[in-house]
Amino acid sequence: MGISAPVLHTLAKRIGKDHRLAQEIWATGVHEARILATLIGEPEKVTAAEMELWARDFDSWDVVDAACCYLYAYAKPAWSKVAAWSRRQEEFAKRASFSLVAYLSYKDKVSPNARFVKFLRVIEREAHDERNFVRKAVNWALRNIGKRNIPLNREAIRAAERIRSQNTRAARWIAADALRELKSAVVQSRLRRKAT
Repeated sequence: MGISAPVLHTLAKRIGKDHRLAQEIWATGVHEARILATLIGEPEKVTAAEMELWARDFDSWDVVDAACCYLYAYAKPAWSKVAAWSRRQEEFAKRASFSLVAYLSYKDKVSPNARFVKFLRVIEREAHDERNFVRKAVNWALRNIGKRNIPLNREAIRAAERIRSQNTRAARWIAADALRELKSAVVQSRLRRKAT
């Protein structure tokens, strides 16, 4: 269809939140309609079963990221899905795991550091995946965890160093990019300001 993101956001504002309509729109299978569905869905009504059903339909990075950003990052079953999806073979379902953690890293204000540290192990385990949309999401999740606070920055840097030692092309790229950002003066300064 070719409907731009700003037009979809304007349309979503006009429609308002309507979970039943979001489900109906999702069922059309139309790319832009699915993005619109993520914008009008109601996070408090999202179930784990529905997340799984939609994950089976994921076929592009932007639909995945919209679902994770606008809907799943605020849904109760979010954390239950990140570990399960990280083991999926389908490229976009697997991307959803890491995209969701990237968003949870700054949208979830209550989860303890331990929850994110635990997911760093998943990131390390999956850093070998060469597929572009997975590799980029793994990197994104690692960087966002490391920008949450100073202790998580240290943990993410250590994880990136372990990833680098895996010595696969994907792992080297993920580690180099993450270390460059996480050790940067800009990120370190922002984290120090945030801590005070």
